Amino acid sequence: MKAHSSTQQDVLRELGTDMVKGLDSTTVATRQQTGGKNKLEEKKKKGIITRFLEQFKDVMIIILIIASIVSFSIAIVESEVTEFIEAGLILLIVIINAVMGVMQESKAEKALDALKNMSAPHARVLRDGEERLINAEDLVVGDIILLEAGDFVPADARLIRSVSLKSEESALTGESVPSEKDANAIVKEDSAIGDRDNMVFSGCSITYGTATAVVTAIGMNTEMGKIANLLSGETESQTPLQQKLAKLGTYLGIVALVACAIVFIVGLSNGLDILEIFMTSVSLAVSAIPEGLPAIVTIVLSIGVQRMVKKNAIIRRLPAVETLGSASIICSDKTGTLTMNRMTLTKAYVDGGEVEDITTDNSEVVKNLLRYATLCCDGSVVFNDGKAVHIGDPTETAIVYASHRNGMPKDMLNTTYPRLGAIPFDSDRKLMSTINLIDGRYVVITKGAVDMMESRCVAGDFNNAKRINDQMSKSALRVLAVAYKIIDKIPQLLTSEEIENGLVFMGLVGMIDPPRPEAKEAVRVCREAGIKPIMITGDHVVTASAIAKELGIMLEGDLAYTGVELDAMTDSELDEKLENISVYARVSPDNKIRIVKAWQRRGKVVSLHDGPCPYGRSRS
Repeated sequence: MKAHSSTQQDVLRELGTDMVKGLDSTTVATRQQTGGKNKLEEKKKKGIITRFLEQFKDVMIIILIIASIVSFSIAIVESEVTEFIEAGLILLIVIINAVMGVMQESKAEKALDALKNMSAPHARVLRDGEERLINAEDLVVGDIILLEAGDFVPADARLIRSVSLKSEESALTGESVPSEKDANAIVKEDSAIGDRDNMVFSGCSITYGTATAVVTAIGMNTEMGKIANLLSGETESQTPLQQKLAKLGTYLGIVALVACAIVFIVGLSNGLDILEIFMTSVSLAVSAIPEGLPAIVTIVLSIGVQRMVKKNAIIRRLPAVETLGSASIICSDKTGTLTMNRMTLTKAYVDGGEVEDITTDNSEVVKNLLRYATLCCDGSVVFNDGKAVHIGDPTETAIVYASHRNGMPKDMLNTTYPRLGAIPFDSDRKLMSTINLIDGRYVVITKGAVDMMESRCVAGDFNNAKRINDQMSKSALRVLAVAYKIIDKIPQLLTSEEIENGLVFMGLVGMIDPPRPEAKEAVRVCREAGIKPIMITGDHVVTASAIAKELGIMLEGDLAYTGVELDAMTDSELDEKLENISVYARVSPDNKIRIVKAWQRRGKVVSLHDGPCPYGRSRS
């Protein structure tokens, strides 16, 4: 059974739970024994001794160890102090090389451990008819969980009830704004994760509203768990540098053996003592081994790692630094990587006028539109050391910040035009309304989806507004409409039917998560270096394509495919079209792995940048 394509009643019946009482203690205990803990499994970490010994797997290192053993043997036979010193130096170089490798891996492991705190520590749950606060890892399939704004979702769950619910799912989908959720939404069975509006997912957060949901998957069976399983199932392959050094070590070993054999044969033919000529030929072979090469490589790579650390990139294994320099394909996430991961108001349209770019000094009519829209926002923007911090829904904070840039801070507007009432946003209405005292009059301000606003407006050119809305939407802008009306008195009971009708259409505001200023230049540099950039995102294909075209990732003739379309293709069909696909949208984690493997089949070195993580670091 697919929870997202089934009704709430079917899911509850299938999971054997009651939406009012939840599970009983006996059932919970049984399911915990069979289903295990609600946590992600990790590979058993290698001990420091194991990691130290693994540093000696390289062919060049093995040859150096053999060389040191031979040098010691020669020193013992000939009682030469210099031979002891040479053998000791070789061993010292090998050990220092191994220690540096272990130190770097240990640093990376500690940093990565700090990034693993993705799941909620606690969960509110109904059990035996009572609401309880439990450890998230004690959840089982069938548990009824309660969610509200600010909560982390502790497990994958099917919504049973929801009120104006929004969930931040960029870690899974790459969408730059919270996803609107609806317990009653009808979702197709083959829909992408980002389109499953009646589901919430482990590791994501609730940004708005409340909900009751039934747990459908825990631990490694969640969408986050599937990502962890995909990553843990991948075997470590050698980097290009490791492959080249292995070849070099093999060649040097062969050359040394051949030289040793030739010298030995020539010496014997000239009547030299067997032991003397053997020691001479072995010494010659040892001298042909570049003892300093591994140390030099390790030092250079360590310098590269430190430079990457300054760029907030964690390198777990030293040779991986060189791999980045060998990359021929860069697969990058969109949200937070190529874009700012912050919605920004870029366009405004006032009824009867023209579309205007948002600046720091817009026309008076646009300023008035921004003023009204800001009064109808719950989000806010505060400044810490001159840096803007957006608090609340990203679409609202984008409006508030645009108003602030035009000299109209929200605090000042709220003081000048106090709010006297409000009807909160609702996912069914897709509208929000406030009543403000403006110039001595009671003014209703409504903002929301353009299609929901049309039937509620009695004045304004909506035909032209729909044309402008289509233009903005094609440019991947998220568009909101703003309307108002003046009332004589404030009703005791605020209802949508009374307040949100008979409105005067004011205009439209368009926003987008804009590209990073440095991203376009980075794409240009990549192309000049012969590297093909590809966008892989969970966002919608229209938005992804628009950003990709602006950045220069998607060129004339390039294609954009969705995850559903990718799933319908065979590997041979994908290989045939691979070169022309520059954008993959609405993809799942396993889609990403498949794309990387397709390029690797062509012998390409692929770098996969998978979006933002906590603490400002990135996952690659």
